[in-house]
Amino acid sequence: MVLSQMSWTGSPSGTPRPPSASTPSGTPNTGQPQARSNCTKEANNAVAMRQALDAAVPGDRICLDGDMGEARLSINRSGQPNQPIVVLGGGATITRGITVEASHVLIDGVRAQDPEAPGIDLSGTSLTVQNSAVISPRGGDGDGIRFWGQDIKILRNLVSDTRGRVENHADAIQTYATDPEHPASQDVVIDGNRFERIDNICLIAEGPNSEAGDGSGEGQSSNFVFSNNYCDNGAGQAVFVDDVSKVSVTNNEITGGIDKAFAFQNGATGATVNGNKLNPAIGYEVGMDDSSTDGYQGPEPGGQP
Repeated sequence: MVLSQMSWTGSPSGTPRPPSASTPSGTPNTGQPQARSNCTKEANNAVAMRQALDAAVPGDRICLDGDMGEARLSINRSGQPNQPIVVLGGGATITRGITVEASHVLIDGVRAQDPEAPGIDLSGTSLTVQNSAVISPRGGDGDGIRFWGQDIKILRNLVSDTRGRVENHADAIQTYATDPEHPASQDVVIDGNRFERIDNICLIAEGPNSEAGDGSGEGQSSNFVFSNNYCDNGAGQAVFVDDVSKVSVTNNEITGGIDKAFAFQNGATGATVNGNKLNPAIGYEVGMDDSSTDGYQGPEPGGQP
């Protein structure tokens, strides 16, 4: 591996830098789950889990234990800013996926084993999934995690073996903005995760005016941090950013023999790239089009995105 040392600064944008991860995470992998303590509700089977989640109220600590069979952990009850709903799996709870359509929710220590893709599906405000795992998601695109909303934190998780059965587009993490159900996202931290055997891209982030042509055109996706992650993927780049501004990509390890490490296009301005450790077989570190150079700080782009 080689550590990037180049530095290049595009034209200043006058915009603030993206938020940074609060603490260094060390080795990217599934982190140490929180202890299942001070539980307000407990469940050790699928029926009890469903009852506990359906009855959740702000401040609840829902402790899960065991294999939930074919059940998906789904929660649509919201907490409050100072009283989130916390779901604790202790690192040993197995589900067939995780879906959160709510706000102020924290998921810790839950394993999504062989889930219907996406393995974890997040939509809302102030959502955290940490110290958890997605193993072998299948169906559709085969994505590990998808997210939409504000103040999203994806911390110290393992995503492994993403393969699409229908399309060869299985990413570790993806977001896009195509309609009211899938809005633009802001203030996102993806830190300390391990992405291994990823068929496509570790992070693909598309804003509402993405070049894919199916965006909503409403709002703006901005302020993403992708830091301290391990990425083993097989597509043309490890991170692909389209119409998302102020993205920070720092201190990641990229191991695949891909065309380029990071790609920025279609007004992906204000990006920061530094401290990343790259497989020497990677063609160049940063690919960038002319519309994305404003405010860029990092290695000189080596070619197109």
